[in-house]
Order: sequence, then C-alpha cells, then structure tokens
Amino acid sequence: IFPANSGSKEITWMMLEAGAETDVVNSVGRTAAQMAAFVGQHDCVTVINNFFPRERLDYYTKPQGLDKEPKLPVKLAGPLHKIITTTNMHPVKIVLLVKENPLLADVEALQKCYRVLDLICEKCMKQKDMNEVLAMKMHYISCIFQKCITFLKEREDKLDGFIKSLLKGRDKDGFPVYQEKLIRESIRKFPHCEATLLQQLVRSIAP
Repeated sequence: IFPANSGSKEITWMMLEAGAETDVVNSVGRTAAQMAAFVGQHDCVTVINNFFPRERLDYYTKPQGLDKEPKLPVKLAGPLHKIITTTNMHPVKIVLLVKENPLLADVEALQKCYRVLDLICEKCMKQKDMNEVLAMKMHYISCIFQKCITFLKEREDKLDGFIKSLLKGRDKDGFPVYQEKLIRESIRKFPHCEATLLQQLVRSIAP
C-alpha cells in the first residue's frame, strides 16, 4: 500500500513484479488501489489495475489437461503481454502495437491470442476475488484483435485500413463514428451481464 500512496508508479510496478498481491486489504479493509485512489494517486491506481503477471499468461503456453498443444505459442506470449499491460487503451494504440510486431500481425496468431484473452476474461469473473476491470480490458482487447483479423482477411490495406477507419471523422464535426461504434459494440458483447462495471458503463454511455 505504501508505494501506491507515495505516488511512485515505478516503485509500485517493481513491487508488483516482485510478487506483491493486489487484493490484500489493510486494517480498514482497503486494497492498495483503493487507498491510492483515496489519496488521489490515480497513476498508481492505473498501474495496479493494469498489472497482469507474466506467469499467468505463460500458463497458456503449456499444454493443459488432455490438450496436446498449448493454447498460446511461446513466441506470442511476450508481444501479447506487452499489449495486456499497456495503460493506453486507445484502439489505434492497440492496433499499432499489433502492427509493429510481425509475429502478432497474422490471422492465425491473433485467433490464438483473442481466444486466450477470452479465457482470461472468464477466469477473472469466476475467481474468488472477481476482477471486473481486468475482465473488461481482456474482452475489449479481444474485440480489437477480432476486428484486426477481419481487416487482415478482407482488406487490401490490412491494418493500415483499420487505423484509417478508426481515425476518420464524419464530415460535419470530425467525430470518429467507426471508433465509437467499435467501443460500444465491445461493451455490448461483454458476456457477463451481471457485472457492476458493465452496468455503470451502459448507464454512462446510453445518453
């Protein structure tokens, strides 16, 4: 809790990488993220909420149960982890992260990645200490990956075409209609209707 309250993003990240638990509560029943938010250290809250240990992703690089093949090839774990832990959730930023890595910018690779993200999303919602924020983030990135696949398959300009569509504004006021549609669609497709975060998002964007 102390690094989060101090306002140091770097120290908070180091503590998390060293194995600090994000769901441990203090004497008044508050987690580190809740205490950091209380004292206004919102950058540290962002770091905590976006942290996802690499070993949790590496779990999917090993065959589980009766599987003969892992759900995620080892070579994709690093690039995918970079996207999972990014704090910039702008869809263009995520597509650029895909585009800059030849291992990811491939239909088959993205299919494997989004299926793993869907599994992580489900696990976040079903675990004892439910993490709706991380579940929603995984789902959102999964939706963007699925759109990337569509553009890679159907468009000659591929991911460049996707980026142009996201940035293009309508004539009268420059509002990015396609980008808005993508984000709303990802919220609508979130599979856990009972989530408090989903209900808050729907209430805020409905007007």
